Amino acid sequence: MRRLLTAVFACLGITATALVAASPAYATVFQTYGTGVNVRADAYLSSAVVGTLAGPTSIDVDCQKEGDLVTVSGGSSRWWAHVPALGGYVTVAYVAIPEDKLPGVPDCDGEVPPPAGDITLADVQAMFGTRIANPSIVQTGLPSLNQAMRDASINTPYRKAAFLATLVHESRLEYNIREIGDTRPYGGRGYIQLTGDFNYGPAGQYLGIDLLGNPDLALSLQWSAPIARWYWTVARNINPYADNLDMGRVNAAIGYPAGAEDQRRCDSFKNAIRYLTGSVPGGVICTRPAKLAGDTSKLTRTQFDALAKNGGGLG
Repeated sequence: MRRLLTAVFACLGITATALVAASPAYATVFQTYGTGVNVRADAYLSSAVVGTLAGPTSIDVDCQKEGDLVTVSGGSSRWWAHVPALGGYVTVAYVAIPEDKLPGVPDCDGEVPPPAGDITLADVQAMFGTRIANPSIVQTGLPSLNQAMRDASINTPYRKAAFLATLVHESRLEYNIREIGDTRPYGGRGYIQLTGDFNYGPAGQYLGIDLLGNPDLALSLQWSAPIARWYWTVARNINPYADNLDMGRVNAAIGYPAGAEDQRRCDSFKNAIRYLTGSVPGGVICTRPAKLAGDTSKLTRTQFDALAKNGGGLG
């Protein structure tokens, strides 16, 4: 099918080489086929859909990367074309070429510039210093982590500061980290150190994966960030606490008992806000109310929200 479509487009004069002259110097033009083809934020089927191609479309591709295998009637491919004008990736399975990989197009190799407003490695190093212990791992995970932040509406300095300060203490911002010494089947894994079957089960159900049967998926580049996003917005509703500069309730929502760690995380929160805005506002709350001092990890969202109410509109 893809060979046939390639020939048809060639007869119509719609070829990559014929259209290159009209494209930006860095891009090569290809033609897609089919209808309703998704443009995704990254090269994975779990990545957010950022657009849809209604029908056959000319796309300007600057690089390509390996991701999830996509199989359609015309063939299959693990390669995804990065299309800057669309802000995402299109599977090569829906590009009208006879090959499974785009000819003459370089691999992305991490060189795709992040969208405006995304957090970079330099950003988190400036915020958290030596807590960024493995920069190469952090760098590898940032595209998926930034996408999770967009999906979770973590889009203000206070929300970004709370989220990143939490993750740098949970996992050092390493997507593939396992809690040291934790041999429990459902022990801490990934960006947010997902813990307990009461979290693995619902998170897997929400994302459509079997986390109970394969808990190490929580360590994968594909799922670690979406799991963190699920916890932040579904298992808990944490953005409003960040909006109120209430790091005490943010820490309680993560599910560990109150103690010295609360202040350490609050200090990281302030460092992140200072970096993102230039100053630390008054009113940052570092302590929790007494009713949230214990381990709240096994509470449902409804139960936690009831305890976390403070009469300030958060409930």
